[in-house]
Amino acid sequence: MSTTDPSIETDVAVIGAGPGGYVAAIRAAQHDLDVTLVERDAYGGVCLNAGCIPSKAYIHAADLAHDATHAAEMGLEGDLEVDMPTLQDWTSGIVDRMTRSVEKLCKANGVRLVEGTATFASESELAVAGPDAAPETISFEHAIVSTGSRPIEIPNFPFAADSVWSSRDALGAETVPDRLVVVGAGYIGMELSTTFAKLGADVTVVEMLDDVLPTYEDDVKRVVRSRAEELGIEFSFGEGASDRRETADGIEIVTETEDGEESVYQADRVLVAVGREPVTDTLELDAAGLEPDADGFLETDAQGRTDLDHVFAVGDVAGDPMLAHAASREGIVAAETIAGEPAALDAQAVPSAVFTDPEIATVGLTEAEATAEGFDTVVGEMPFRASGRAMTADATDGFVRIVADADGHAVLGAQIVGADASELIAEVTLAVETGATLEDVATTVHTHPTLAEAVMEAAENAMGQAIHTLNR
Repeated sequence: MSTTDPSIETDVAVIGAGPGGYVAAIRAAQHDLDVTLVERDAYGGVCLNAGCIPSKAYIHAADLAHDATHAAEMGLEGDLEVDMPTLQDWTSGIVDRMTRSVEKLCKANGVRLVEGTATFASESELAVAGPDAAPETISFEHAIVSTGSRPIEIPNFPFAADSVWSSRDALGAETVPDRLVVVGAGYIGMELSTTFAKLGADVTVVEMLDDVLPTYEDDVKRVVRSRAEELGIEFSFGEGASDRRETADGIEIVTETEDGEESVYQADRVLVAVGREPVTDTLELDAAGLEPDADGFLETDAQGRTDLDHVFAVGDVAGDPMLAHAASREGIVAAETIAGEPAALDAQAVPSAVFTDPEIATVGLTEAEATAEGFDTVVGEMPFRASGRAMTADATDGFVRIVADADGHAVLGAQIVGADASELIAEVTLAVETGATLEDVATTVHTHPTLAEAVMEAAENAMGQAIHTLNR
C-alpha cells in the first residue's frame, strides 16, 4: 500500500528497496508487522536496475553473439550484426518487468511504500524528502538500513565525463566502443571486459596488482585469464590509472607503476571498475547515534544489529560479502529477528559467483583455509575436459574441486570454474549448509549427461573412487 499521510508510525522502517531491503520488508510483513519501505530511485535497487540483472542480460547476448560467429568447427558459419539499441530495449524490458514485480509483491504483502530519500532525524525517527504526497516523518520501533553501494571514483576519472564509464554507464551504452580500457581486474572489470570483447571492442585491462580476480586461487583465475587472452583482451599488471587526456580521436589513459614508470593507452572509452563503496554518507547517521567504520560500513552482528539494538543493516552497507543473495538472506534474518524468531547468518554457506567466461563459483573453505582452521583435509577434483556433456557443449575449460574433512568426510567447501559454475555451486552449498558428506554427494544419482555429474565425480575422487578421472 502507498501513503499520503504527513507522518507515519510503523513497527519497521526499511530504507532502500534493493535485494536486502524489499526482501526484509516482505518477510517482516509476513510476520504481521507494520512495515514501511522507503525508496528514492527504483524498486530492486542497483542489482535489479543497474547491476546483476542488466549485466547478465548483456553477458548472455554477448555469449550468443560470440558463439554464433565462432562455431565454424561445428559447421556453423555466418555473419552477425550487434544492434545495441535493440539490446538495450530488450534489457530494459526485463528490468521494467522485474521492478514492477517487486512493487506488486510488496503491496500484495501489505508493505507500505514511500517514495523519497530517508535520513535519520533521531534514533527512532526518519525524515523523508520526496514528492508532495510523501510523508515528512516516519516514527519507527525498528529500522533496517539497506541503502546499498556505488562505484568508487578515482582521481582524474570522474563519472560525469562522457569518456569515463562506471559499470552503470557501461550497461547503458548505446554503441560498442572500438577501443575500451578497463581499469580494474576484479569481478566487475573482468565480467564487462569479457562482454565488450565479445561484442567487438578491443579491450585492454589495467590492474595495479599482478593478476586478475585477487580473491581467488591461482589455478581458478588462471582459467579465466587464459580464456580472456584468447578473446583478445590484453592485460597490463602493476599499473594504476593516473590521468586521462582528451585527444582528437578519443582519449589517452596514462598509467603509472610503483616505480613511477608511465604508459599511455589510446581508447574511445575508459571503464573504471576498482570496487564499490557503501552508501551511508547520505543517511545522517549521527542523528541516530550511529557511526560507520573508516570505510563507511556499518558493523553488525550475526542478526544484522548495529550498535543500536533496534537498528539493523543488511547488504552492501554491512560489508562483505557484498552480494545480492547475501543481502536477501541478511534481510530475512533481520526481519525474523525483529519478529522474535531465532535467526542468524551462516557466512560459510554463502556462495559467490563471477559471471566471466568461464564462470567461477565458490562456497565455504578452500583447502588452504580449511588447513589454517585446523582441519585435516581431503580434496577431490573433476576436470570438465573429462565430462561428456562439457565436450558436447564445447565447454571443457575448468574443473570442480571439493574440499572435505578427512575425519568424517563432511564437505567444507568447493571451487568451480567452468560453464554454469553459478548453477552447479548450489549442490555443494546445500552440502555445506546441511553438513552432508562426500558419500552423500557421491551416492546421489546424477542425471547423465550433465555438467552436474562433475560434482559427483569430484566427491568420488576425494575418496579415491572416481570412475571417469584418475584418482589423486
